[in-house]
Amino acid sequence: MAASNEHPPDGWAFLGIGDPLLVVHDERRGLLAVAGTDAPGRTTPVAVYKSRSFVRSALIRSRFPVHAMAFHPRRSPLAIGAGRYDGGYFFEGELLLLHLKAGVVTSLIEHEPGRQVLGLEWLDEQSLRVLMAPPDDWQDEAAHKDGHVAVVHRSERMESVNAA
Repeated sequence: MAASNEHPPDGWAFLGIGDPLLVVHDERRGLLAVAGTDAPGRTTPVAVYKSRSFVRSALIRSRFPVHAMAFHPRRSPLAIGAGRYDGGYFFEGELLLLHLKAGVVTSLIEHEPGRQVLGLEWLDEQSLRVLMAPPDDWQDEAAHKDGHVAVVHRSERMESVNAA
């Protein structure tokens, strides 16, 4: 294990996540979220580490490749956006909210097959901007290059889980 003022030793890997594909740093809280490689037919790991010691504090798995992550500006949640084109018609995916203090994962897209999430940005303490692929490519030539933007507002239920 690396000392708090050192970098990980050469050859050190993020255990359990494969090759890091996406990394997001929360400098204020000293956290590092890392999304790993997905293997065909397997889930994609997402881990949260303390950025100075590289001690892992959370590990979850997404059903899809992860494209975006965003730490909440002040509270516990890490938003995770994932998805893929199914090769024939749908852009499927999920938007997860990992409550770091409570260790709870909430899925914010209720219907199957979900939506591919391409980008995330917290606008303030209650609002998360989400860039999504269209639901499908039916008669839409631009579906593979354009996205839809929505803003998700945190509910009271999410607030009570977050406070835990």
